[in-house]
Formats: sequence, C-alpha cells, structure tokens
Amino acid sequence: MKNKGSHHFIIFIVIILFLSGCTTLNSEHKFDKIGMLIESSIHDQTWGSQGYQGLMKIKEEINADVYYREEVRTEQQINQVVAEFDSKGITLIIGHSNNYGKYFDKLKDQYPHIHFLYVNGGYTGENLTSLHFNSLSMGFFAGMVAGKMTNSGNVGVIAAYDWQPEIEGFYEGVYFQNEQANVTIHYVHAWDKTDMALQYYEEMKNSNIDVIYPAGDSYSIPIIELAQMDRIQSIGYVNDQHAIGGNTVLTSTVQHVDKLYTHAITQLIKGEISGGVYTFGFEEDVITMGEFSNNVPNWFINKINKYIDIYEEEGLLPHQLMTTK
Repeated sequence: MKNKGSHHFIIFIVIILFLSGCTTLNSEHKFDKIGMLIESSIHDQTWGSQGYQGLMKIKEEINADVYYREEVRTEQQINQVVAEFDSKGITLIIGHSNNYGKYFDKLKDQYPHIHFLYVNGGYTGENLTSLHFNSLSMGFFAGMVAGKMTNSGNVGVIAAYDWQPEIEGFYEGVYFQNEQANVTIHYVHAWDKTDMALQYYEEMKNSNIDVIYPAGDSYSIPIIELAQMDRIQSIGYVNDQHAIGGNTVLTSTVQHVDKLYTHAITQLIKGEISGGVYTFGFEEDVITMGEFSNNVPNWFINKINKYIDIYEEEGLLPHQLMTTK
C-alpha cells in the first residue's frame, strides 16, 4: 500500500506541474490588447481597408481590445504611436506594411514585452515576426488566365516593386500557358504613384495590350475602371475586383489579410510560432483566386482549380510538375 500511495502522489505532482506549465504558457502568449499601424486610410478600398477589416476579425475571433492609427508613415510618427500603445498596455502591435519592419527592428529591444508583427519583410527577432503571402503562386495562376484570354498576344503588368513575387509568378504563368505571348512590365517603385501608373497604362493601351495586371495598392482600382471603359481585360489585385470591372476582370489575386493575421496570431497564442519569417498561402486559405469572368471558359476554370488543388497537396506549380515527370 505504501508503494502504491507513493506512486499516486508522484503522478499527482506531475499533473500539477503540467497544468502549471500550461497556465504559464497561455499567460505568456495571451494578447488582450492589440494595436495596428496603417500607412494609408482604412477607406482606400484596397490595402488599408483590408488591414482594418483584419483588425475587426481579430477583435471578433480572439476577443481582444483593438486599436489602430491611420496615416502613420515616418519614424517619428511610429515611435510616438508605439509609445502611446505601450501606455495603454498593448502587447501586440501589427505594422500593416513591409515598411514598418526596419522601424520595429529598432524598437524591439526597447519594448521586449511587446510583440511586433508586420508583413513582407526580412527583419526578425525574439519579439519581431514577419508574415509573408506566398504570392508567386497566385501570380502564376493569374498569369495562366491572362495567357489564355489574350487575343492580341500582348499582356501588360504595372507593378509597384521589382521584388514582388507575384510579378515573377505572373510572367511565368503567362508563358506556361501561351509561349507566343509578349509580357510588358513597368515598375512605379511605390504603392501609391497613381499618376505614373496611369501614364504607363496609356502607353500600354496604345501598344495593343488587351490584358493588364495592375499590381499595386492605390492604382489598381482606377486602372481597372479605365480598362473596363477601354474594353481591355484585367486581373484584379489584393481584393476581388469583379464588382468594379464586371466581366472585363478575368479574375483577381486575392490576399486575405484578415485571415493571415488571425491565423498567425492564433499560432502565436498557442506558441506554435514566435519571432521569425513565416509564409502562408493557398493551403491556409489566406490566398485565393477571385470570381472568374463569364468570359473565361468553364473548362479552363476547372483546369486552374485542379492545378491549385495539386499545388496545395504537393507544393508544385504546373511548370514544376512538368519537370518532375
């Protein structure tokens, strides 16, 4: 009896220690107050509004108090808002742009009790996490659609930066589908240089381009609206833009920022991710293709969807499948 009782006592102690450890883990990773910095406006109908919607989804699903500040761009503004958020007891700050990474990198040691989260950057630390969309894949499938639907054989891309993975993916997708197509790419080197983007659009229109991919935040909507008037087909960017351009929008490359943030924060709370760089895409449902135009043949839509299913299972794009067989 003595040995049996001792055995039970040891098990009881182990259980207590296990539960205590779980409590500590949860308390360390719980975020009751979350703040967001947004470079633009929450009413811009593209990236800024998506960030705000993501914050509202975080509030709903994680049951946290949320705060945000718009038009926060300079280092001085960022420092002021972070200090303000810290005074409110906020322990997770989201920078809704890759530009926040370099500033968060300077602040992370000053605020070790705050976890900094931002998108599309390379700066990391114990309390600094960068989230990435697997944008190359979405660009590839959109490029396939453009390659299929071009009649003139001329496809145009107006990109913000040359480092955007979706641009490389789009280029490869066009040529995978249509080896005879010609892809013209212009870079405006900013997310918000709408005037320059519109100038490039006019040049492309005069060059007989009949499919255009405006891969930038502020100028995607005005270009899609112009393309509709000019009867030029387009590919939407970030949001599903079928409602804006109707059937002239062949499809859209949709980045669900709200799902990205809630997915990542849930993993942070569970302790499954920490500081570092993490990439998510079709498999986590943070990237999808938008509504397809009625002009795109159903058999081709089914083909694209089948390729996406294979990509989610095997991690291989169509041209990579060909090389492995």
